[in-house]
This record gives sequence, structure tokens and C-alpha cells, in this order.
Amino acid sequence: MKPAGASVLPVLLPMRVQGVARSLRLSGGHGFALVAVFVLACSVAQAQTRPGEPSILETIWKWTPLLARGFVFNLAISFLAMAIGTLAGLFLGYAQISLLPAVAKTAKFVTHFFRNAPWLVLLFYCMFLLPFQVTLFGATIPIPDWTKATLGLALPVMANVSEIVRGAIQSIPTTQWEAAASLAFNRRQTMWMIIFPQCIKRMLPPWMNLYSILTMATVLASIVGVNEMMTLTQRALSAENRPGLLLAFYSYVLLWFFVYCYPIARWTVRLEARYAVNE
Repeated sequence: MKPAGASVLPVLLPMRVQGVARSLRLSGGHGFALVAVFVLACSVAQAQTRPGEPSILETIWKWTPLLARGFVFNLAISFLAMAIGTLAGLFLGYAQISLLPAVAKTAKFVTHFFRNAPWLVLLFYCMFLLPFQVTLFGATIPIPDWTKATLGLALPVMANVSEIVRGAIQSIPTTQWEAAASLAFNRRQTMWMIIFPQCIKRMLPPWMNLYSILTMATVLASIVGVNEMMTLTQRALSAENRPGLLLAFYSYVLLWFFVYCYPIARWTVRLEARYAVNE
């Protein structure tokens, strides 16, 4: 039983909402539209096929194993960039709410600088400013282009995760901090034992949305020479030397990314509805 005169400490719990504000979201209709574009592009390309040349579908199928290998490389870059950016962003976001003014201001500057910098510019900076090889204890270790591209993509991810963390922490009612202080928790204990566990559900939907954006942005690595799906698509088109294949191949690549990102987008919508809270 609750002692007489005792007050109930406010605890913020996730609440399921019945309705979610409608906005422009990725839906199954977009997938059908992409399939229609792909079919139309194949039909137009097939009409331009000269006698004796293989059909469009046969050509695409011939190059599919190579494109699939490039797509796996895209996913590997997205996994590594997301992991590095998330780890660095957690510490940077926590630094933004530091009680030390110098730490907080520096973290905010770094966050806003990389968050507002164009991703392609950051890629070029990492590609040309980082060394192509390093020498340790007399051994020369080359740094491949995909490593520098991963670091270039991890920088904006870090900044966006930092803002996600800061926003989630500051969205927790101040009564949570006051309740923890009344129980003699210090700031570090309050953060990691009380505040941060409540932030995870708030951060998960935007974090997943950021990963979808990052996955689609990995095609930027083709500009700096990384052998990912877009680069291999361009090589396939050069090898075939058939202008009619251009739209068909690129719509085919777009379908691959849609099939991968669509379940993530739908799962994000469900998590937003499930973990929505009323302040």
C-alpha cells in the first residue's frame, strides 16, 4: 500500500494513438508506379532493339548478378556509416546538453556544421583530404576509396543522430529529472538509468528514417569511384552500348532500393504510432 501523504512520481509511458497525421509517405502505390515505369522503359527499349540483339529482359538478367553484388556493397557502406555515425552521434548529442558551456557550444557547432553541409561535398573532402595510404611501423597500409566514402557518409549521420539524441532528451519532462534528484541520483545516473531508456523509443523511428535516407544516398559514392551498384550499372551500359537501355537499367536499380527501403518505411510508421506520447 502507498504510505499516507506520499505522492506518485510522474513516469512517462508510451501511449498508443488512434490516428496519425497524414503526410506524404512511401506507400505501395509508389511501388506500383515504379513497376509501371520499369515496364514502360523496357517496352520502349525493346521497340528500339535491332534484329539479332538479345531482348531487354535477357540483357538485364545477364547483368543482375553483377548489380546484386554492387547493391550488397551499398548495404555494407550504409551499415558501417550508420554504425559509426550513431556511435559518434550519441556522444555528440549528449555533449550538446552538457553543463559546461565550452563543451555544449562546441558540440552544437559541430552538429550544425555537418548537418547542414552537403553530403556530396563531405564525400569529396574525405576522398581528397584523407591520405591514400598510411605507414605504420614500416608497413604501408592502403586506404581504399570505399572506406573514405563510408567516413564521408558517417559525418552527416553523426550530426543528425546528435540532433535526434538532443531532441529526445530535452523532450523528457523536467519532472523526471526532479524525481531522480529527490532520490539522490546524480546527473550521470539520471541520464543513463532514467532519461536515456525513455529516449530510445522516441529516437527509434527517426533513426530508422535516417537509415533509409542514408541507404539511398550511398549511390553518391559512385561519383568518387566506389564500385557500388550505380557504378556497375554505368559500366554495364557502357559495355552494352545501347542507348535504349538507359531508362530500363536505372528504373531497375530504383526498384531494388525501393524493395529494400519500403519495409523500413512502413515499420517506421508503425513505430511512430506505437510509441507516440501525449505530453
